[in-house]
Amino acid sequence: MNSSGQSSKFPAPIYRDTVLAPVFADAKRYFLDPLLEIEYAHTLMLARQGIMPAQEAAACIRAVDDLDRDEVRAAEYDGSFEDLFFYLEKKFAAACGEEVAGKMHTARSRNDIDLTMYRMVLRERLLQIVESLLGLRQLLLDLSWKHRDALMPAYTHNQPAQPTTLGHYLLAYIEILERDTERVRESYVRVNRNPLGACAITTTGFPIDREFTARLLGFDGLQLNSYGAIASVDYLIECCGVLVTAMLSMGRFTQDLLLWSTVEFGYLRLSDAYVQISSIMPQKRNPVPLEHVRILASRALFEAQGVVGSLHNTPFADMNDAEDDLQPLVYTAFDDADRSIRLLQGALGDADFNTERMAKAADGNFLPVTELADTLVRATGMSFHTAHSIVSRAVRELDGDYNADLMATIVERELQGKYALPHDRIRGALSARNFVAVRKIAGDRRRRHWSLRSFVHAQPLNSTRCGCRRESVRLLQHTS
Repeated sequence: MNSSGQSSKFPAPIYRDTVLAPVFADAKRYFLDPLLEIEYAHTLMLARQGIMPAQEAAACIRAVDDLDRDEVRAAEYDGSFEDLFFYLEKKFAAACGEEVAGKMHTARSRNDIDLTMYRMVLRERLLQIVESLLGLRQLLLDLSWKHRDALMPAYTHNQPAQPTTLGHYLLAYIEILERDTERVRESYVRVNRNPLGACAITTTGFPIDREFTARLLGFDGLQLNSYGAIASVDYLIECCGVLVTAMLSMGRFTQDLLLWSTVEFGYLRLSDAYVQISSIMPQKRNPVPLEHVRILASRALFEAQGVVGSLHNTPFADMNDAEDDLQPLVYTAFDDADRSIRLLQGALGDADFNTERMAKAADGNFLPVTELADTLVRATGMSFHTAHSIVSRAVRELDGDYNADLMATIVERELQGKYALPHDRIRGALSARNFVAVRKIAGDRRRRHWSLRSFVHAQPLNSTRCGCRRESVRLLQHTS
């Protein structure tokens, strides 16, 4: 009875409209196919274990086979059932009898069914993200090879710093994408574990075979502890954390591309297929797709963080906080991330880099002068501090108006006859091409990182393996 003295009937209209109907719609969209796969796997297992007669199991399998999935997807929530699971249970009962269909639910619960569905959907999202990351990586690998010698400025603190190459820059983000892919791969290992058989939370007294259903459903093994199989959410949080990391890096890279697309920079030009015009300014070529890449990445990042925040301080148990209303937010985050990655690949695959303009910028604005200081050290044996001071005085004397020839003359004067260094040697050090060419150690543009790196387990740090002290002793002994 309610407060008015009238009997209540499930579901209350407000509960139906705010929870059950939206949840039913989400379940049809995300969970119908995995739920039916679970129906197949569990029923086959029950027959194989002798828990369910083979003939009855066959009747249930035929009922699943004959289910009109389009009819299910078109069904409206009317309150005559609680959720998709009970809706399908009615369908199967109508097809093969209530008693026979009811045996399909032996030794399982909606709890372990739900967690199994969630993992099946999430692993598909992880695989899709990997595929998209690989596509973007391959495009950038091709671009980095094509532009391996294309000079450009490297920036620190948003200011031009030193000459480098476009290939070097692109490879830096490629390595991030490689790490993103590794993180997704590692999280997939922990997602792709079978919770089915945990039942409500303490397994069952029936002799079920969880390994068999794991194989049928494509899992790599079991989520073994039944309490953890139902209550744990760390597999989900890990995936959201991986997504946050990837999207943060995606946004930073895209921000550079948007800056490069400005008239002031002019380093990047999207094709006509990827620009939008202004309704009032005829000259505008707006790189709008890159803005969509940025907002989609930001959306995915905050949606994934929203999942983590929603689960903070929830109990370690079965709870709806991690279920009906939350799961679609997880999939939306991954879908937005996937859209962002694929859109960026499309836009960059049809874009042009203005390498002439980039090279001109790399040779200007004092960018090569670090190498001039290094050259003074190598050629004369002076300390880097002294060389830095000499070059700094020349920079200050030019007062922001960079001229390589004049700079070489000033430095030659500053040497004051103490060091014999030809003018051509000084002037040659002020070349962006030379700056890049002399940098040949691991980490520069010459590191041939054109193939996809295999995952290697990192070794734990061990202070006893540090060789600094040993090498110091050798040096002291050698010089004593």
